[in-house]
Amino acid sequence: MNNAHSNRVAVVTGASRGAGKGIALALGAEGATVYVTGRSQNEGDAPLPGTIHATAREIDALGGKGIAVACDHADDEQVRSLFERVERESGRLDILVNNATFLHDQLIEPGPFWEKSLDLVNILDVGLRSAYVASWHAAALMAKRRGGLIAFTSSFGSNCYMHGAAYGAQKAGVDKFAKDMAVDLRPYDVAVVSIWMGPLRTERTTRALEDHPERYEDFSFVLESPAFTGKVIHALYCDSNRMTQSGQVLIGAEAALAYGIVDLDGTQPPSYREVLGGPVQAHPAIVE
Repeated sequence: MNNAHSNRVAVVTGASRGAGKGIALALGAEGATVYVTGRSQNEGDAPLPGTIHATAREIDALGGKGIAVACDHADDEQVRSLFERVERESGRLDILVNNATFLHDQLIEPGPFWEKSLDLVNILDVGLRSAYVASWHAAALMAKRRGGLIAFTSSFGSNCYMHGAAYGAQKAGVDKFAKDMAVDLRPYDVAVVSIWMGPLRTERTTRALEDHPERYEDFSFVLESPAFTGKVIHALYCDSNRMTQSGQVLIGAEAALAYGIVDLDGTQPPSYREVLGGPVQAHPAIVE
């Protein structure tokens, strides 16, 4: 545990498993208090393994403090209650990671969007709208203390075709949240970024690799650990010049290289800029 960082408070949404869990563990390993949100309280609540309580226990084991909070991010009242609890118990919020995202089982199946379930569009509720709501609450807490970091987990699907229209719109949406929220929060020394993650080694991708090895074998050996993005977020928060990056869309692998960060297994995950394109940054014009 890094005792110098042990007073930091983070909220990581959608952290029962996957990217959210890895990010929460990485922040916990730095001694942070991490509020872990999600709907899975018991194994079997979801088709994939993982619960908020298991993540919280792993954070404790790493030297941080994990606090599991059952929260359906489709319910604004539950989200309001979450942030009221954070303020009541901890009196501050330093980092918000907006990661909770509705991912339909048909997301990675081939085929045009109209031949898949209409429910895929629910990613614009939990994934886009929910990130706005959480940021709305977090921004008030951070602005009051004049400091903090809000990070959105995004992907190259923001800019290239990836998993269909709804997924792409959600990723493009959170990128724009980062650009625009950064304008409003700059006077309060609160940084906002969106981070493009590479393919991740998660419970979901493990299942996909088992079901369709031929489809994913080309990149299965370069999967990022979910904790890799968490390490990048922690470095951004600790960067005394983090406000210079506020409002930017970052490729996580490139940010990691700049900070000297490697993945848990010692590898340096690649950037996919050359094959999938890079982010378009915000135009400096501001129209009130």
